[in-house]
Amino acid sequence: QLQASGGGLVQPGGSLRLSCAASEISYTNQVIAWYRQAPGKDRDFVASIRSTGRIVYADSVKGRFTISRDRAKNTVYLQMNSLNQGDTAVYYCASQRGPYTDWGQGTQVTVSS
Repeated sequence: QLQASGGGLVQPGGSLRLSCAASEISYTNQVIAWYRQAPGKDRDFVASIRSTGRIVYADSVKGRFTISRDRAKNTVYLQMNSLNQGDTAVYYCASQRGPYTDWGQGTQVTVSS
């Protein structure tokens, strides 16, 4: 079970923090990832954090977004800074272990003046 939250409307240059609450985020070989899907486009990878702590970002968000986790709360965060209209999308979190991927419901992020 994954629950994403924290989306909303923000002006260009603004910030938002998304949260992904999971039943567990510390399984061996588990990856928690954020994806996003803009209207009419494919779902794209944004960032991920492995159970080992290894972090990967999409090039489009490097230097602006930060993924982090709170193991005590079984929650993964996505801090998004310097947002622009190109970041407008529904953001999804996913838990991946081997061939299995569980998706949470999306949270809408809209960047507009």
